[in-house]
Amino acid sequence: MTVGVRLNCDGPVATLTLCRPDVLNAQTPQMWRAMHDFSRDLPGDVRVVVVRGEGRAFSAGLDLSVPTGGAGAENSLVELAGLPPEECAERIAGFQAGFTWLHRPDLISVAAVQGHAIGAGFQLALACDLRVLASDATFVMAEVTLGLVPDLAGTKRLVELVGYARALEICVTGRRIDAAEAERLGLATVVVPPDDLDAAVQDLTAAILSGNRDAVVEIKALLAGASGRSPAEQQRAEREAQTRRMRDLVGAGE
Repeated sequence: MTVGVRLNCDGPVATLTLCRPDVLNAQTPQMWRAMHDFSRDLPGDVRVVVVRGEGRAFSAGLDLSVPTGGAGAENSLVELAGLPPEECAERIAGFQAGFTWLHRPDLISVAAVQGHAIGAGFQLALACDLRVLASDATFVMAEVTLGLVPDLAGTKRLVELVGYARALEICVTGRRIDAAEAERLGLATVVVPPDDLDAAVQDLTAAILSGNRDAVVEIKALLAGASGRSPAEQQRAEREAQTRRMRDLVGAGE
C-alpha cells in the first residue's frame, strides 16, 4: 500500500484502488504522484485498468486538509499560490499526470463507482474510458464551492460527454448528479444495483479482453482522436488503421 492507493495486477487486468475508506477515499497530491508512478511500472501485458474505491464511496474528492494546510504546508493553497505562476502551473501538471495516464491508447480504463464521486473523485471517473455505476453513485463537480476550478484533466472529457452547455451548468452550480441522470447524460456506461457492481465490471472487462488487442488499441485511437479531426481526416485515419490491421493479420508487415 502506498499513501492511500494501491495497484494489483492479475494478468491483463490491473486494479487501482483508493484505500482511505475512513475518509471516503479523499485524495491527496501524494496519492496522485503514486498513481503516476504506478503507470510507469505497469506490466506490458496489462490491457484493462479498473479504478475503484474501498468502502462505501468511490472518492469524496480532495482531502480538505490539503487546501487549508496553511503557509509552508506542501501543496496547500497558500504554498501553491506563493509560487511563480509558471512553477505553480508545472506543479499542477504533475498532479494531472496521475489522471491522464488512464487515457493511454494501449489501455482501456474502467471506473467502478459507488457512493460519492465528488470533485477529484468525479474527475478520476472522467479520466477513465468507461464508467460502471452503482445505483447509489453520485457525481458532483464541487471545485466552485471552494472558489477553484476543476484542474485534473476532467473538463475536456466532461464537455465531450455531455456538451458545453450542460458541462458549464454542472461545473458552475456544483450540483449533485445521481446515477439515473448520469446514465441519461452519457456519463455512465451502465448502472447496476450496488450488489451487482463487481460482477458488471468483471463482465465488461471480459468483453473487452475477448477482442483482438491490436484491434482494440487501433479502435480506441480512432475514437479518441475523432473529435479533433475533420470528416476527411477521420476517414483517412480509418483507412490507415485498417490497412495496418489487414497487413498484420496476413503477415504482410513482416
